Amino acid sequence: MLEIETEFRHGIFFIRLIGSLTKKTVKNLNDNVTNLILENGFRNVVFNIEKLDYIDIKGINTLLYNYEITRNNHGNLMMCGINNEKIRKKVTHSRLLKYINEINDELVALQTVNV
Repeated sequence: MLEIETEFRHGIFFIRLIGSLTKKTVKNLNDNVTNLILENGFRNVVFNIEKLDYIDIKGINTLLYNYEITRNNHGNLMMCGINNEKIRKKVTHSRLLKYINEINDELVALQTVNV
């Protein structure tokens, strides 16, 4: 199961993921988040995965796809809350952080974008 909380604040679209991001739940993310990014042309996006307890390759590929969308919008995709060691291993092994900027928390995103 995947719960998604979203908030648009100070030019940044915050997405907080709770639960598991897997091949069974990426449709939920695509329907509720990816389409919003596409339709609204959001440039600055932050995925907070602090409360994510599992991610598989489909989930990682979906995050990468969202990165490509924000890049095409001349924006920046950031990720925070990689506290779960198993998720950190998967994200590191996938080289996702080569593309997505890891930040400490959402406050850093606000400071980065509004500099």
